[in-house]
Amino acid sequence: MSSAPVRRLARSTGQEPAAREVRILHLGLGNFFRAHQAWYTEHAPDASEWGIAAFTGRTAALADALAPQDGLYTLVTRGEEADAFEVVGSLSRVHPGADHADWLGYARSPRLAVISLTVTEAGYPRGADGALDRDDPRVAADIQVLRTDPTAVVATAPARLLAALVARDRAGLAPVAVMPCDNLPDNGAVTARIVRDLAETVDPGLVEVVDHSSFVTTMVDRITPRTTASDRDLVQTRTTWVDAAPVVTEPFSEWVISGEFPAGRPAWDRSGATLTDDLAPFEQRKLWLLNGAHSLLAYAGPLRGHTTVGDRVGDPVCRGWALEWWGEAARHLTLPEPEVERYRAALVERFSNPRIRHLLAQIAVDGSQKIPVRVLPVLRAERAAGREPVAATRTIAAWIRHLRGEGVPVTDRDEVVAAAAGPLDAAVPRILALLDGPLGDDSAVVSAVLHHLDQP
Repeated sequence: MSSAPVRRLARSTGQEPAAREVRILHLGLGNFFRAHQAWYTEHAPDASEWGIAAFTGRTAALADALAPQDGLYTLVTRGEEADAFEVVGSLSRVHPGADHADWLGYARSPRLAVISLTVTEAGYPRGADGALDRDDPRVAADIQVLRTDPTAVVATAPARLLAALVARDRAGLAPVAVMPCDNLPDNGAVTARIVRDLAETVDPGLVEVVDHSSFVTTMVDRITPRTTASDRDLVQTRTTWVDAAPVVTEPFSEWVISGEFPAGRPAWDRSGATLTDDLAPFEQRKLWLLNGAHSLLAYAGPLRGHTTVGDRVGDPVCRGWALEWWGEAARHLTLPEPEVERYRAALVERFSNPRIRHLLAQIAVDGSQKIPVRVLPVLRAERAAGREPVAATRTIAAWIRHLRGEGVPVTDRDEVVAAAAGPLDAAVPRILALLDGPLGDDSAVVSAVLHHLDQP
């Protein structure tokens, strides 16, 4: 332990200048947001003009930890051989999600330009057709609340977004950009649809408010494991300040953005982000190669005794499965082959970093939200090409084993877990139909999944 005096991380101790003017309102105060969007904002050349007010989702824990630190936190960039430490100061204000009056207050600020969110795939309550799931109990409750009072406290991400857009419109202010940053294909359109569906259900007159807003689509990529007590101890040892909420991340990062920002944005393109009119090729590359491999590792790795991505890649059998998946998925990418190969080579290096403990249990959460966007597009493309999707069906089989209690603890919807129970010859087509109706009747896919389930 260093002999230097220990200090609480805070602006008053000189780690950072005064908090910046809030011009970005963010929902989802998690590690990934702080390792990614907040970090890009911190490194923009005009960072001094762009403060973020960030709100937690379901719990207040992170806001409680960061508030005494004035929103400051340490980002630990963990390379294969050493760590780099920096204090990120782009969070000007932090709030628990229950501070709804403050959420609406920021929305009414004339200087606000962006409303962003990082709430995981499960934070977008959608039905099988992609529309807002109005039968979701939390959505149904929010609908009733908003019909009575559009300023009342709501719980779901679409309701909080709609409340902010309505508050801004009723204050007579110009539209802003809504920017989702979750691993969903075409996440801007997904967000626009569910918020518009909600507006139409609450009051058709509110649809115009949503339609006047800009919904930006993004692709985000940076491995960010959960923070541990040893990470907090390390920060104190190496920096001499106490940080209750540091973030550990890998050196690699990528951010691709497509859309309009009617009220402006930070110069993210000068801090490493890519701005493009066609985000789909980048999005597919990342969702299929990185996230698809993560899902395969998360469900198959624990069956071989592994707990982290690094453990799994070190196993030659698991490594072979990952390479097989990358080969199957890469056939359907539209980016130039050399670029895809460079990305695959980078993935091997990233996954093999022995100092990034990316827990398979963390990746395995809510598989029913992830498999459809990470694995099914490749499976469908292989079937359309007349081939049996070996790697895709292997991943689904591993996920079914997970749902049946093998491997890490299950965190998923009750109906999904129930569908995986019972005799396999009935459970497999039931799960496939739940993922995508016609798949349950595809005898080749059903047989392939059953074959993998029959293997040790």
